[in-house]
Amino acid sequence: MRRFALGMMTSAALMAGLASQVQASSKDYSKSTKTDLVTKIMGNKSYQVYSSLRLEEVTKKVKTKTKEKKKYTVKKKVAVKKKSKKGKTKYKTVKQVKYKWVTKTAYKNVKKWKFGKKLTVSADFRYAHVQSKSYKVKDGKRYYYIYVNGRPVGYVNEKAFALSKANVVSQVSLVNNQYDSVGFNAEDAINYVTDQHGSLVDNDSVEISCKSAKLNISDTGYVSSRKAGTAVLTFKYGKAKATSKLMVRGDAKEGISSAGVTPVKTDLPKIETWSARDRASSHKHWATKSARDRASSHKYWATNMSGNAKGADIETIFYHPAVLSAPGSSNLEAKVSSAVQGIDFYDNDLVTSNLDLGQADNWEARGHMVYYNMRKVKEYNWQLIPSKMLSFNTWLSYIKNIKVSPYMKLGHGQSVGSTKKYVYVLANWNRSNNWSNSQELIRVKKSTMEIDKIWTFKVWNGSAKYPRIFLNADVIDDNTLLALFHNASKHRYEYWKISRNGDSFKAKEVGATGSDLISNSAEVQGFVWNSAYDVYYIAFNDYLFKIGAGLDGKTDAGKLLNRYKFHTRPREFEGLSSYKAELYVNLNHPTETLKVNHITK
Repeated sequence: MRRFALGMMTSAALMAGLASQVQASSKDYSKSTKTDLVTKIMGNKSYQVYSSLRLEEVTKKVKTKTKEKKKYTVKKKVAVKKKSKKGKTKYKTVKQVKYKWVTKTAYKNVKKWKFGKKLTVSADFRYAHVQSKSYKVKDGKRYYYIYVNGRPVGYVNEKAFALSKANVVSQVSLVNNQYDSVGFNAEDAINYVTDQHGSLVDNDSVEISCKSAKLNISDTGYVSSRKAGTAVLTFKYGKAKATSKLMVRGDAKEGISSAGVTPVKTDLPKIETWSARDRASSHKHWATKSARDRASSHKYWATNMSGNAKGADIETIFYHPAVLSAPGSSNLEAKVSSAVQGIDFYDNDLVTSNLDLGQADNWEARGHMVYYNMRKVKEYNWQLIPSKMLSFNTWLSYIKNIKVSPYMKLGHGQSVGSTKKYVYVLANWNRSNNWSNSQELIRVKKSTMEIDKIWTFKVWNGSAKYPRIFLNADVIDDNTLLALFHNASKHRYEYWKISRNGDSFKAKEVGATGSDLISNSAEVQGFVWNSAYDVYYIAFNDYLFKIGAGLDGKTDAGKLLNRYKFHTRPREFEGLSSYKAELYVNLNHPTETLKVNHITK
């Protein structure tokens, strides 16, 4: 009986499927088929992008061959019953029907697909943020209407997308940490996975397996780093498949160091800055006001430690795009927010970490990184990228100088640094309360803005009882980090140098300042080392502190050299960057990068 019921159900399902096929075959594809707004990943092949695609009714000449009967008279010798007197045969004329092929030209109305203007080729959008929510079917092929970095563009063949592709980090190297209670989230190794139509698949939908003699993956997708071993992680969704090699390093003592530097005392008075609540209440005001303010640069002066009201200033050099995703991008994977948490310059390259508002405090905080070629920047125009206020050719010239990373782990986004070829992110959780878990360092290739390597490391002062979790760090070169640690219990800031040799890390405390700097527990909003003057800069809301680094003997390590209060309230600093002698800060609402002037040694 159960088998019969199953058979009946299968037959019903079959009939329903046939019915749906009939409906599909009779569907009018001249109209767009709407879908959810999805992110599309561009492939390596290049296809034409058209401004429009429509099915038009046109009058067309049609030549046809028809068979037509024509009657005509032919002479034929036909014997008659009587012969003439002379004995000759008589003939009579008979009519006979003959057939002849005749070609006629007819006119009729037919439907024909017509492409609009050729705009560009899909290769120009290889590293852009591409989205779609509709398509049309022409000759059995899907043509998607795409949005690029927020702007509606046109139609492209779906073969331009990466169809059923998985792109993951090739190598992951984890520090041996028996006190890591969480482990490594295998999803962090995913750059992107797509379905058969090139749409981005949610990481949670990807099947992840672990092949190893010693390591296992949990039901929630985490690999423990409590013991050494190697593994091959396999990522699969439909026909998309990729593998990643993972290793837990063998030295359990790696990263154990000593915090023995004597902190330099300061004579700072009690300094307070505004609270997070004050900051949040001001965001709405600035969101409505900012649209009117972007036609000119902002300039803010600062009062320094000596009381000089013009001790330094910051001035706008670049307004960021208001957003780099299409309207309605509610999914965090699809939305490229303008809320920048960190910035870094290397020569004329600017990279930013973009997290949606409120996401930076999440444990698995994820977002996008954006690369800008500042050689091509025009101060005010780039904010118009999501709109159609720029001509297409001008807009396209900007798009070619922007790269948007896949959706990736960023932590709270302020530990960002870069070199000539790479971008680095120390993706730590800013609510971890200084736990003993490992710290994740992510390397991104500038050429593609995709992750190519992940390491974890740990830094302990003697043992796991005294860990050092760094919420702010600066990249010096491809093997060196400088990191800031606030030792709140001892009211001091510690400066650590973290060096990488191959896949192993060593840490050394290189300075300390005997002060909280800000007395009401405000969070650090930026940290950077300036190589030209051998100083650190530490930002809190509208305060900037200059501290001696002592790395090359130019300054005393940990000594407070100056402080600056900028009159930006209620706008706060969101990231610092330094390249050679220059210093840059970032502000949100609106998002802009400013250059710091008049700060000298």
